[in-house]
Amino acid sequence: MSNLNKNFKKTKYACYYTYLAMSSIFSLPPLLFVTFRETYGISYTLLGTLVLINFCTQMIVDLIFTFFSQHFNIHKTIKTMPLLTSLGLLIYAVTPMIAPEHAYAGLAAGTVIFSVAAGLCEVLLSPLVAAIPSDNPERDMSMLHSLYAYGVLTVVVISTVFLKIFGTANWMYLTIFWALLPVVSFILYCTSPLPEMNISSDSTSKTAAKKSDFGIILCVMCIFLGSASENVMTNWISGYMENALHIPKAVGDVLGMASFAILLGIGRTMYAKCGKNISSTLLLGMAGAAVCYLAAGLSPSPVVSMLACILTGLCTSMLWPGTLILMEEKFPGPGVTAYALMAAGGDFGGSMAPQLMGIVVDKVAASKWAAELGTAVSMSAEQIGMKAGMLITALFPIVGVALLIYMKRYFSKQK
Repeated sequence: MSNLNKNFKKTKYACYYTYLAMSSIFSLPPLLFVTFRETYGISYTLLGTLVLINFCTQMIVDLIFTFFSQHFNIHKTIKTMPLLTSLGLLIYAVTPMIAPEHAYAGLAAGTVIFSVAAGLCEVLLSPLVAAIPSDNPERDMSMLHSLYAYGVLTVVVISTVFLKIFGTANWMYLTIFWALLPVVSFILYCTSPLPEMNISSDSTSKTAAKKSDFGIILCVMCIFLGSASENVMTNWISGYMENALHIPKAVGDVLGMASFAILLGIGRTMYAKCGKNISSTLLLGMAGAAVCYLAAGLSPSPVVSMLACILTGLCTSMLWPGTLILMEEKFPGPGVTAYALMAAGGDFGGSMAPQLMGIVVDKVAASKWAAELGTAVSMSAEQIGMKAGMLITALFPIVGVALLIYMKRYFSKQK
C-alpha cells in the first residue's frame, strides 16, 4: 500500500462508519410506527406520510446537488452531514417527551432534518470513497454499500432486544442512543484528510459530452430498475410471507427480513473481496432477481416462494452499488453532479416500485375475478393480489436485463 493510500485510510474508515451509523435513519422509524400509533394515536395515514416526507426530502437534496453542486463547499457539507443526522434523531425523540400533544410535529420535523442528512449521504459518500486513492476502488465501493445492509441488521436486532427488555414506552432513549453514534463520524471527518472531489465532469468536445450524457442516462435508468427490484422485496417481504404464504409474522420477520438483509450484505462483501467484471455481475443479478420474483408469484409452494423472496437479497445486492461502479468505470471522475443524479434515480425507483406493488395488491384483491380464481385454487383474493403484485413488479428486473444487454453493446461500441 502506498503512502498516499495510507494517508487516507482513516478517511475511508470514516466513510464506512458513517454508512453504518446512518442505517438507523432507514430502519429505526418502521420499528416504532406501532408504538407511535398506540402511544400518541397517530393514524396509519400520517405514519405513511412520514415515509413520504423522508423520500421527498431525499429527492429534493439529490436534485439540488444535480443542478447546483458547484455552489456548495463539499468538504464542509460532508462534515456537517453527521450532525444533521444526530439533530434530526434528537428532535424525533425529545419532542414527544416534552410535548406529547405535538408528537407528530416533532416526528415530522425530525424526519425532514435526518432525511436531508440521508440525501447528502447518498450524494456525497460514494464520490468521496471514489476520490480516495486505492489499489482496488471497486472493492472499496462495494464494501461501503455492504455496510448499509449490516447496519440495518444491527439496528433491527439491537432495537428489538432493547424494546423487549425495557418496553416500548422507553423508545425515545433508544432513539437518543442511535442519535449519538453519528457524532463519531463528525469527529473522524474533522481529524481526517478529505480528498479533492470533482464537482462536475468536463468533456473535451460537444460530441463527447453528448455521448457521456447518454451513457450516464443509461446508468440512471439502470440504478432506477435495480433499486426498484431491491426495494419492492425489502418493503413487502414481511407482509408477503404473512399474508400470501401464511407464515407467522415472527418467523417471517426473522427468516424473511433478516435473511434478506444478510444476503444483501454477503453479496456486496463477496464482490468487495473477489468480484470483477461488473457488467456481467449486474446482468446476472438482474436476471436472478427476475427469476426470484416470478418464482415467488407463480409457485404454489410456500417454501419455494419463501426461498425466492430471501434469495432476491443476494441477486439484488450489487444492483445499486454495481451501477455506480459501472458509471465510474465508463466515465472516470464523473463528478458529484453525476452521483446526485444517480441517487435521484435510485430513490425514485426505491419509492415508486413498492407503491406500485401496493396499488396492484389492493386493486386485484378487490376484483371479482380474483375472488373467482381464489376459489378455484383454494386461495383468498388477498393472496391472489399479493401474487399478482409480485408478477407485475417482476417487470422491473426483466426490463433491467434488456437494458443491461443494450448497455453492454453500447459501451462496447464506444471503445
